[in-house]
This record gives sequence, structure tokens and C-alpha cells, in this order.
Amino acid sequence: MPPLATGVGMPWDTAATDPVAALTDARRTLGDTFVVESGDDRYLFTFSAVGVRSFYALPEDRASKGVADWRMLRRKLPDEMFAGRRILPHQLFGREEVATYLHNVQRALDDTCIELGPNGDVEVFDLTRRLGHRVGLASWGGPGSPAGARFDRLASAFDALDGSESFVHPDAMAKVAATAKAAEYEALGVITDELGDALRDLPGHESDHPLFARVAAAWADEPIEHSRVGVAQDVALIHIASMSNLFAALGWSLIDLLSHPDQAQRVRAGDQTLAEACALESIRLAQRSIMARYVTAPVTLDVGTAQHDIAPGVTVATLLPLTNASAAPGLGVWDPSHWNRRRLADTSMLEAVELVTAFGHGRHTCPAQPFSLSAMTTAVTRLLIEYELSPRWVDRPVPVRAQIGGVARAAAACPLHYVQRKDL
Repeated sequence: MPPLATGVGMPWDTAATDPVAALTDARRTLGDTFVVESGDDRYLFTFSAVGVRSFYALPEDRASKGVADWRMLRRKLPDEMFAGRRILPHQLFGREEVATYLHNVQRALDDTCIELGPNGDVEVFDLTRRLGHRVGLASWGGPGSPAGARFDRLASAFDALDGSESFVHPDAMAKVAATAKAAEYEALGVITDELGDALRDLPGHESDHPLFARVAAAWADEPIEHSRVGVAQDVALIHIASMSNLFAALGWSLIDLLSHPDQAQRVRAGDQTLAEACALESIRLAQRSIMARYVTAPVTLDVGTAQHDIAPGVTVATLLPLTNASAAPGLGVWDPSHWNRRRLADTSMLEAVELVTAFGHGRHTCPAQPFSLSAMTTAVTRLLIEYELSPRWVDRPVPVRAQIGGVARAAAACPLHYVQRKDL
């Protein structure tokens, strides 16, 4: 096996305050492939070009991304949310759904602009998180979910349930475990009640809520007391899986555009190609994702200098912030010209294209990529058209240090002043 990184642990097991920095130091000391033992788990990290390419090529039935993600999320989410699901997130992101989603993005933006009013102050990630809730609940939340009192109750409950906390604040998972997920079960109860009411209101409105109707149809063979729970838990997992990183990515996209007024002006003028490139660039640099595969049957990982036989129970991983900004010259700065459509414009300097990513590679490319990029470009364009946005933060926002997974959350508040433009 590769060398062991002593004194390094994962933040849900140890008091590590900056796991990305700790893994960066381990790589500097031990090279591109090393082992971390944390709690009862063993992680094999690889960062070499051959190793990362081999990582993405591992067969899912022997080294599972799904199981690795579940092992992380289960620290926060109630176990019931993973059992017996009939509609999974990837089933709602076909090309035919994108038009429906974009219509819902516009509806959510309309409601957001009404709520904001002509001027005021807002925190960037509070704004984008609430907008993300509106978009998701308009898409799959059923009647009454994207606005009014039901929306407010659902948004508050989803904030409490948020599975991304397992990797954004992994150091807080000990408290979650100590309380037996009491707050999470309470939030799931609220979601079940509210979406149960939406299910009751669905008959006659199926054409207005086609995705919610599809989830409801999957449970139509069950008694109502079972179907309301099944529908609610399907929708809850879909919403958490789809929205938690989208709102964070949208927040960084706004922050980066406001830091680059020339590009912001072009986006405001309608340059959607640039808007998408800006979104991809913001996601690339905001990534804190640990890409992990939990080994369920023996596999061999080629890292270039050696081939390692890996036994079941080991997690093979790579960490995007260690490669996304350093795999080639110039990648450490935000520059939308790095992108041509949805691919890096110049890969000639990369030892492997897998070393840089915004949405993953190959079979594990995020199925929500088309929707996410369309939603982000639509949202930032609309906000830049509607409002003059003035940042009130002093220093460049930085990620939560303890975060290891997903798109970065900001370590401090990012206040923003807005005034509705008079030229509308």
C-alpha cells in the first residue's frame, strides 16, 4: 500500500479544522498517492494524472460512488430517506425536463424580485439559497409549495435537514449523532406534512406539476398514509441532492461577476455563452469536493508509478481543490476564457483531462449539469438586469475551512446592497 499520512484525519472523525490544507501538506510530503486512516475508515487518496484517470475508470459495481456518497450523507440525513426510494434524482434530469425547469426558474425569479422590492440589503448566499428552494419546489414540490406559507415552512425545514452540512460542517456531525438526528427528524416531519398536503391538492392540477405528479404516480398503489410518506421522502432526497450545491455555485457566480465588472456588463447585455463560461469557472474554483469510491469488491488502481490492489472497505478518493487550480499554468485565477462551451478550451497542458472538472467526468458527470448551468445563467442575467448590485464585503470571500465536499460555502457573510434599475 502507499505511505500512510500520519496525523491526518477526516473532520467528521477528528478535530481537523482545515482538511484541504492537511491533505495538501500530506501530498507535498508523501507524493501523489497516500493513505489516510480516520476513525474506522481507510482512504486511499490519489492525485497523479494516471491515478485520477484510473479513479474515474473504476467500475461502479466494485468501487461505488453511490455508496461513498451515502456514507457521507447518512451522518446528517435520517436513514429512512435512503430506503425504498421509487424516484431518484437522476430520473428527473432528462433533456425533456429542462424546458419545465427553466420556466420554473423564471417563476422563482419573479417571486424573488417581488420579495426583494425596489432596494435593500441581502446576504448573497441567503438570496441564492432561497432562490434555489423556490426553483426546486416549483419543479417537484407540488401545488402551493413554491410560494406563500407552505414555501416558507418547507424552506425552513429543508435548511434544517440540509444533507450538505455533512461535508460543509463535518465537525458538527458529532452533535448530530449525539442528538440522534432529532432536529433532522423534526424537519422531515414538517416536510412530510407539507408535501402530504400538496399531494392532497394535486388532483386536477397534474398538468401544472408534472414532476410532482410523476413522483405521486410511483406511489399510487399504496394506501394514502404510506404514499404521502413515500412521496415526501422521494421529493426530499431529490431536492437536497439537486439544490444544495446549486445555490452555492450561484452565489460564487454572482460574487465573481461583481468582481469583474466588464464581464458582468456583457452578461447583463445578453451574452449567454459568456454567462455559462463564467458559471463553469466559478464552480471550478469553488469546488471543495472529495470525489470518493467505496470499494465493495477487490479492484486494482494504477497510479503510474505502481499498481495497488485495494480490498473491500477502503474508500478511494481524490480532492478537486488540490487539482482544479494547479493542474496547468493559469488555472489559479478566474478566467472564463478557460472554457469553450462546456469543456476546457485548452487541455494541451494537462497530463489528464480528469484533473480539472466542474461537474465530474464520464459516467459520473452530474446529470443535472444542463439544468444547473441554464438555471445559473438565467438567474445571474436576470439579477444583473433588474438591479444595480453593490458588494458590501471588504475582503474576498473564502470557503469554510472545515468543508470537504461539494461547492464551497463562504466562511463569512457576503452582504450585498441592491437598487432596482431605473432603465427597466
